[in-house]
Amino acid sequence: MILVTGGAGFIGANFVLDWLHETGEPVVNLDALTYAGNPENFASLGNDVRHVFAHGDICDRALVDAVLAEHRPRAVLHFAAESHVDRSIHGPAAFVRTNIEGTFTLLEAVRAFWATLPSSERETFRFLHVSTDEVYGSLGPEDPPFAETKTYEPNSPYSASKAASDHLVRAWHHTYGLPVLTTNCSNNYGPYQFPEKLIPLMIANALAGRALPIYGDGSNVRDWLYVGDHCNALRRVLATGVPGETYNIGGWNEKPNIEIVHTVCALLDELRPDPAGSYARLITYVTDRPGHDRRYAIDARKIERELGWRPAETFESGIRKTVAWYLFNQDWVANVQSGAYREWVAANYEHR
Repeated sequence: MILVTGGAGFIGANFVLDWLHETGEPVVNLDALTYAGNPENFASLGNDVRHVFAHGDICDRALVDAVLAEHRPRAVLHFAAESHVDRSIHGPAAFVRTNIEGTFTLLEAVRAFWATLPSSERETFRFLHVSTDEVYGSLGPEDPPFAETKTYEPNSPYSASKAASDHLVRAWHHTYGLPVLTTNCSNNYGPYQFPEKLIPLMIANALAGRALPIYGDGSNVRDWLYVGDHCNALRRVLATGVPGETYNIGGWNEKPNIEIVHTVCALLDELRPDPAGSYARLITYVTDRPGHDRRYAIDARKIERELGWRPAETFESGIRKTVAWYLFNQDWVANVQSGAYREWVAANYEHR
Protein backbone atom coordinates (compact mmCIF):
# COMPACT_ATOMS: atom_id res chain seq x y z
CA MET A 1 0.00 0.00 0.00
CA ILE A 2 1.10 3.59 -0.68
CA LEU A 3 0.02 6.86 0.93
CA VAL A 4 -0.83 9.81 -1.30
CA THR A 5 -1.29 13.28 0.20
CA GLY A 6 -3.47 15.70 -1.74
CA GLY A 7 -5.07 12.89 -3.71
CA ALA A 8 -8.32 14.79 -4.24
CA GLY A 9 -6.60 17.60 -6.12
CA PHE A 10 -5.82 17.82 -9.82
CA ILE A 11 -2.51 15.97 -10.15
CA GLY A 12 -3.05 13.84 -7.05
CA ALA A 13 -6.42 12.52 -8.24
CA ASN A 14 -5.06 11.76 -11.69
CA PHE A 15 -2.19 9.90 -10.03
CA VAL A 16 -4.51 7.86 -7.79
CA LEU A 17 -6.68 6.84 -10.75
CA ASP A 18 -3.64 6.08 -12.89
CA TRP A 19 -1.92 4.12 -10.09
CA LEU A 20 -4.90 1.87 -9.43
CA HIS A 21 -5.41 1.27 -13.14
CA GLU A 22 -1.75 0.51 -13.86
CA THR A 23 -0.63 -1.31 -10.71
CA GLY A 24 -3.70 -2.38 -8.71
CA GLU A 25 -1.81 -1.61 -5.49
CA PRO A 26 -4.04 -0.09 -2.77
CA VAL A 27 -3.83 3.64 -2.00
CA VAL A 28 -4.55 5.62 1.15
CA ASN A 29 -5.65 9.06 -0.04
CA LEU A 30 -5.16 11.81 2.57
CA ASP A 31 -6.73 15.14 1.64
CA ALA A 32 -8.09 18.12 3.57
CA LEU A 33 -10.73 18.81 0.87
CA THR A 34 -10.05 22.52 0.62
CA TYR A 35 -11.50 24.45 -2.34
CA ALA A 36 -9.47 22.55 -4.98
CA GLY A 37 -9.81 19.11 -3.37
CA ASN A 38 -12.84 17.45 -4.87
CA PRO A 39 -14.16 13.97 -3.98
CA GLU A 40 -15.86 13.90 -7.40
CA ASN A 41 -12.39 13.52 -8.90
CA PHE A 42 -12.32 9.89 -7.78
CA ALA A 43 -16.07 9.19 -7.95
CA SER A 44 -15.42 6.66 -10.72
CA LEU A 45 -13.78 4.40 -8.14
CA GLY A 46 -17.10 3.90 -6.36
CA ASN A 47 -16.58 1.57 -3.41
CA ASP A 48 -13.30 0.15 -4.70
CA VAL A 49 -11.67 -1.37 -1.62
CA ARG A 50 -8.22 -0.55 -3.00
CA HIS A 51 -8.92 3.16 -2.41
CA VAL A 52 -9.06 4.28 1.22
CA PHE A 53 -9.92 7.94 1.73
CA ALA A 54 -8.71 9.73 4.87
CA HIS A 55 -10.04 13.25 5.41
CA GLY A 56 -7.46 15.41 7.13
CA ASP A 57 -4.79 18.09 7.10
CA ILE A 58 -1.09 17.29 6.71
CA CYS A 59 -0.44 19.93 9.39
CA ASP A 60 -2.25 17.69 11.91
CA ARG A 61 0.62 15.58 13.27
CA ALA A 62 -1.58 13.29 15.35
CA LEU A 63 -3.74 12.48 12.34
CA VAL A 64 -0.76 11.80 10.07
CA ASP A 65 0.80 9.57 12.74
CA ALA A 66 -2.45 7.62 13.03
CA VAL A 67 -2.78 7.14 9.26
CA LEU A 68 0.80 5.89 9.00
CA ALA A 69 0.42 3.55 11.97
CA GLU A 70 -2.85 2.08 10.71
CA HIS A 71 -1.97 1.56 7.06
CA ARG A 72 1.84 1.17 7.17
CA PRO A 73 2.52 2.32 3.59
CA ARG A 74 5.67 1.30 1.74
CA ALA A 75 5.90 4.76 0.18
CA VAL A 76 4.51 8.28 0.59
CA LEU A 77 3.83 10.51 -2.42
CA HIS A 78 3.43 14.10 -1.33
CA PHE A 79 1.17 16.14 -3.66
CA ALA A 80 -0.67 18.20 -1.02
CA ALA A 81 0.04 21.87 -1.64
CA GLU A 82 -1.44 25.26 -2.27
CA SER A 83 -0.49 25.76 -5.91
CA HIS A 84 -2.02 28.85 -7.53
CA VAL A 85 0.29 31.86 -7.96
CA ASP A 86 -2.53 34.41 -8.04
CA ARG A 87 -3.98 33.07 -4.80
CA SER A 88 -0.53 33.21 -3.21
CA ILE A 89 -0.32 36.91 -4.07
CA HIS A 90 -3.71 37.60 -2.47
CA GLY A 91 -3.17 35.36 0.56
CA PRO A 92 0.38 34.07 1.14
CA ALA A 93 -0.24 32.79 4.68
CA ALA A 94 -2.08 29.68 3.50
CA PHE A 95 0.88 28.81 1.26
CA VAL A 96 3.37 29.12 4.09
CA ARG A 97 1.18 26.96 6.30
CA THR A 98 0.44 24.12 3.88
CA ASN A 99 3.56 24.05 1.75
CA ILE A 100 6.16 24.69 4.46
CA GLU A 101 4.62 23.79 7.81
CA GLY A 102 2.64 20.92 6.27
CA THR A 103 5.68 19.44 4.57
CA PHE A 104 7.67 19.76 7.81
CA THR A 105 4.93 18.01 9.79
CA LEU A 106 4.68 15.24 7.21
CA LEU A 107 8.45 14.73 7.10
CA GLU A 108 8.66 14.44 10.86
CA ALA A 109 5.77 11.98 11.02
CA VAL A 110 7.22 9.89 8.20
CA ARG A 111 10.68 9.95 9.78
CA ALA A 112 9.28 8.63 13.05
CA PHE A 113 7.29 5.93 11.24
CA TRP A 114 10.25 4.98 9.03
CA ALA A 115 12.44 4.50 12.12
CA THR A 116 10.08 1.77 13.38
CA LEU A 117 10.25 -0.34 10.22
CA PRO A 118 12.27 -3.56 9.97
CA SER A 119 15.58 -2.99 8.19
CA SER A 120 14.40 -4.60 4.94
CA GLU A 121 11.36 -2.30 4.79
CA ARG A 122 13.43 0.74 5.75
CA GLU A 123 15.70 0.13 2.77
CA THR A 124 12.87 -0.02 0.25
CA PHE A 125 10.71 2.77 1.73
CA ARG A 126 10.47 5.99 -0.31
CA PHE A 127 9.18 9.53 0.24
CA LEU A 128 8.45 11.19 -3.12
CA HIS A 129 8.03 14.96 -2.97
CA VAL A 130 6.21 16.47 -5.97
CA SER A 131 7.33 20.03 -6.69
CA THR A 132 7.37 22.61 -9.47
CA ASP A 133 9.73 24.23 -11.98
CA GLU A 134 8.71 27.63 -10.60
CA VAL A 135 11.26 27.27 -7.79
CA TYR A 136 13.98 27.98 -10.37
CA GLY A 137 12.72 31.47 -11.19
CA SER A 138 12.37 33.02 -14.63
CA LEU A 139 14.32 32.46 -17.86
CA GLY A 140 15.29 34.90 -20.57
CA PRO A 141 14.39 34.13 -24.20
CA GLU A 142 17.79 32.60 -24.96
CA ASP A 143 18.54 30.97 -21.60
CA PRO A 144 18.93 27.19 -21.47
CA PRO A 145 16.05 25.24 -19.84
CA PHE A 146 16.05 24.48 -16.12
CA ALA A 147 18.34 21.59 -15.22
CA GLU A 148 18.33 19.94 -11.79
CA THR A 149 21.47 21.94 -10.91
CA LYS A 150 19.82 25.33 -11.56
CA THR A 151 20.00 27.78 -8.64
CA TYR A 152 16.69 28.35 -6.88
CA GLU A 153 15.33 31.86 -7.52
CA PRO A 154 11.60 31.81 -6.62
CA ASN A 155 9.70 34.98 -7.43
CA SER A 156 6.21 34.47 -5.97
CA PRO A 157 4.91 33.49 -2.53
CA TYR A 158 3.83 30.18 -4.08
CA SER A 159 7.20 29.32 -5.60
CA ALA A 160 9.04 30.51 -2.50
CA SER A 161 6.95 28.21 -0.32
CA LYS A 162 7.57 25.27 -2.66
CA ALA A 163 11.30 26.05 -2.73
CA ALA A 164 11.30 25.97 1.07
CA SER A 165 9.55 22.59 1.04
CA ASP A 166 12.12 21.24 -1.43
CA HIS A 167 14.92 22.34 0.89
CA LEU A 168 13.26 20.67 3.86
CA VAL A 169 12.97 17.40 1.96
CA ARG A 170 16.63 17.59 0.93
CA ALA A 171 17.70 18.33 4.51
CA TRP A 172 15.72 15.41 5.95
CA HIS A 173 17.60 13.12 3.56
CA HIS A 174 21.07 14.47 4.30
CA THR A 175 20.54 14.92 8.04
CA TYR A 176 18.40 11.93 8.94
CA GLY A 177 18.92 9.57 6.01
CA LEU A 178 15.23 9.58 5.01
CA PRO A 179 15.07 8.01 1.51
CA VAL A 180 13.52 10.88 -0.41
CA LEU A 181 12.97 11.60 -4.09
CA THR A 182 12.08 15.04 -5.46
CA THR A 183 10.48 15.87 -8.79
CA ASN A 184 10.10 19.33 -10.31
CA CYS A 185 7.52 19.41 -13.08
CA SER A 186 6.41 21.94 -15.66
CA ASN A 187 2.84 23.22 -16.14
CA ASN A 188 0.40 20.32 -16.03
CA TYR A 189 -2.88 20.22 -17.93
CA GLY A 190 -5.59 17.62 -18.37
CA PRO A 191 -8.75 16.26 -16.72
CA TYR A 192 -9.92 17.38 -13.27
CA GLN A 193 -7.94 20.64 -13.20
CA PHE A 194 -9.64 23.34 -11.14
CA PRO A 195 -10.83 26.14 -13.46
CA GLU A 196 -8.63 28.85 -11.97
CA LYS A 197 -5.68 27.65 -14.09
CA LEU A 198 -5.22 28.87 -17.65
CA ILE A 199 -6.55 26.03 -19.82
CA PRO A 200 -9.70 25.04 -17.87
CA LEU A 201 -10.46 28.71 -17.17
CA MET A 202 -10.35 29.48 -20.89
CA ILE A 203 -12.59 26.49 -21.70
CA ALA A 204 -15.14 27.36 -19.00
CA ASN A 205 -15.24 31.06 -19.87
CA ALA A 206 -15.48 30.44 -23.61
CA LEU A 207 -18.41 28.06 -23.25
CA ALA A 208 -20.17 30.62 -21.03
CA GLY A 209 -19.50 33.44 -23.50
CA ARG A 210 -17.35 35.31 -20.99
CA ALA A 211 -14.09 37.19 -21.60
CA LEU A 212 -10.90 35.15 -21.92
CA PRO A 213 -8.49 37.19 -19.75
CA ILE A 214 -4.86 37.14 -20.90
CA TYR A 215 -2.23 38.66 -18.61
CA GLY A 216 -0.03 41.37 -20.13
CA ASP A 217 0.81 40.74 -23.78
CA GLY A 218 0.25 36.97 -23.57
CA SER A 219 3.86 36.18 -24.42
CA ASN A 220 4.77 34.49 -21.14
CA VAL A 221 6.17 31.06 -22.05
CA ARG A 222 5.57 27.80 -20.21
CA ASP A 223 6.49 24.18 -20.83
CA TRP A 224 3.29 22.11 -20.94
CA LEU A 225 3.06 18.56 -19.58
CA TYR A 226 0.00 16.34 -19.97
CA VAL A 227 -0.96 15.09 -16.52
CA GLY A 228 -1.10 11.45 -17.65
CA ASP A 229 2.54 11.68 -18.73
CA HIS A 230 3.39 13.21 -15.36
CA CYS A 231 1.74 10.29 -13.55
CA ASN A 232 3.71 7.83 -15.63
CA ALA A 233 6.94 9.66 -14.81
CA LEU A 234 6.18 9.61 -11.09
CA ARG A 235 5.61 5.86 -11.15
CA ARG A 236 8.98 5.50 -12.86
CA VAL A 237 10.75 7.72 -10.33
CA LEU A 238 9.19 5.85 -7.41
CA ALA A 239 10.21 2.48 -8.86
CA THR A 240 13.76 3.23 -10.01
CA GLY A 241 14.80 6.69 -8.80
CA VAL A 242 17.87 7.04 -6.59
CA PRO A 243 17.19 8.33 -3.05
CA GLY A 244 18.40 11.88 -2.58
CA GLU A 245 18.14 12.69 -6.29
CA THR A 246 15.99 15.28 -8.04
CA TYR A 247 14.34 14.63 -11.40
CA ASN A 248 12.89 17.36 -13.63
CA ILE A 249 9.76 16.28 -15.50
CA GLY A 250 8.78 18.26 -18.59
CA GLY A 251 6.75 17.90 -21.73
CA TRP A 252 9.19 19.44 -24.24
CA ASN A 253 6.38 21.83 -25.18
CA GLU A 254 7.40 25.47 -24.73
CA LYS A 255 4.55 27.72 -25.80
CA PRO A 256 3.44 31.30 -25.06
CA ASN A 257 0.14 31.67 -23.22
CA ILE A 258 -1.57 33.43 -26.12
CA GLU A 259 -0.82 30.46 -28.41
CA ILE A 260 -2.36 28.12 -25.83
CA VAL A 261 -5.53 30.21 -25.75
CA HIS A 262 -5.80 30.34 -29.54
CA THR A 263 -5.36 26.55 -29.68
CA VAL A 264 -8.16 26.05 -27.13
CA CYS A 265 -10.41 28.41 -29.07
CA ALA A 266 -9.74 26.58 -32.34
CA LEU A 267 -10.57 23.21 -30.78
CA LEU A 268 -13.78 24.58 -29.29
CA ASP A 269 -14.66 26.08 -32.68
CA GLU A 270 -14.31 22.58 -34.12
CA LEU A 271 -15.90 20.51 -31.34
CA ARG A 272 -18.56 22.90 -29.96
CA PRO A 273 -19.01 25.77 -32.49
CA ASP A 274 -20.62 28.97 -31.26
CA PRO A 275 -23.21 30.54 -33.63
CA ALA A 276 -21.91 33.96 -32.54
CA GLY A 277 -18.51 33.28 -34.11
CA SER A 278 -15.06 32.06 -33.16
CA TYR A 279 -14.34 31.89 -29.45
CA ALA A 280 -11.17 33.90 -30.15
CA ARG A 281 -13.38 36.98 -30.27
CA LEU A 282 -13.57 36.75 -26.46
CA ILE A 283 -9.82 37.16 -25.89
CA THR A 284 -9.22 40.16 -23.63
CA TYR A 285 -5.84 41.47 -22.46
CA VAL A 286 -5.75 42.44 -18.80
CA THR A 287 -3.20 44.01 -16.45
CA ASP A 288 -0.38 41.59 -15.71
CA ARG A 289 -0.03 40.08 -12.27
CA PRO A 290 2.84 41.27 -10.02
CA GLY A 291 6.19 39.51 -10.57
CA HIS A 292 4.91 37.41 -13.46
CA ASP A 293 7.79 35.18 -14.63
CA ARG A 294 8.37 35.46 -18.37
CA ARG A 295 9.52 31.96 -19.23
CA TYR A 296 9.85 28.49 -17.75
CA ALA A 297 11.42 25.58 -19.59
CA ILE A 298 12.39 22.15 -18.31
CA ASP A 299 15.46 20.18 -19.32
CA ALA A 300 14.13 16.64 -18.87
CA ARG A 301 17.19 14.82 -20.20
CA LYS A 302 18.24 13.43 -16.80
CA ILE A 303 15.05 11.43 -16.26
CA GLU A 304 15.24 10.15 -19.83
CA ARG A 305 18.92 9.24 -19.56
CA GLU A 306 18.82 7.65 -16.11
CA LEU A 307 15.26 6.28 -15.83
CA GLY A 308 14.24 5.90 -19.49
CA TRP A 309 11.17 8.17 -19.35
CA ARG A 310 9.85 10.49 -22.06
CA PRO A 311 6.37 11.98 -22.46
CA ALA A 312 4.03 9.98 -24.69
CA GLU A 313 1.71 12.87 -25.57
CA THR A 314 2.45 15.72 -27.90
CA PHE A 315 0.83 19.00 -26.97
CA GLU A 316 -1.53 18.60 -29.91
CA SER A 317 -2.76 15.18 -28.75
CA GLY A 318 -2.89 16.14 -25.07
CA ILE A 319 -4.79 19.39 -25.52
CA ARG A 320 -7.38 17.69 -27.76
CA LYS A 321 -7.98 15.05 -25.07
CA THR A 322 -8.24 17.79 -22.45
CA VAL A 323 -10.76 19.96 -24.29
CA ALA A 324 -12.84 16.87 -25.10
CA TRP A 325 -12.84 15.83 -21.43
CA TYR A 326 -14.17 19.21 -20.28
CA LEU A 327 -16.85 19.18 -22.96
CA PHE A 328 -18.05 15.75 -21.83
CA ASN A 329 -17.85 16.59 -18.12
CA GLN A 330 -19.76 19.85 -17.85
CA ASP A 331 -21.51 18.66 -14.69
CA TRP A 332 -18.13 18.33 -12.96
CA VAL A 333 -17.22 21.87 -14.04
CA ALA A 334 -20.55 23.29 -12.87
CA ASN A 335 -20.22 21.60 -9.48
CA VAL A 336 -16.78 23.06 -8.77
CA GLN A 337 -17.76 26.56 -9.89
CA SER A 338 -19.35 27.38 -6.54
CA GLY A 339 -20.12 30.77 -5.11
CA ALA A 340 -16.67 30.83 -3.51
CA TYR A 341 -15.08 30.17 -6.90
CA ARG A 342 -17.04 32.98 -8.54
CA GLU A 343 -16.06 35.36 -5.75
CA TRP A 344 -12.39 34.46 -6.27
CA VAL A 345 -12.54 35.05 -10.03
CA ALA A 346 -14.20 38.42 -9.46
CA ALA A 347 -11.60 39.44 -6.87
CA ASN A 348 -8.68 38.46 -9.10
CA TYR A 349 -9.86 39.85 -12.44
CA GLU A 350 -12.43 42.61 -11.95
CA HIS A 351 -9.90 45.42 -11.43
CA ARG A 352 -7.45 44.36 -14.15
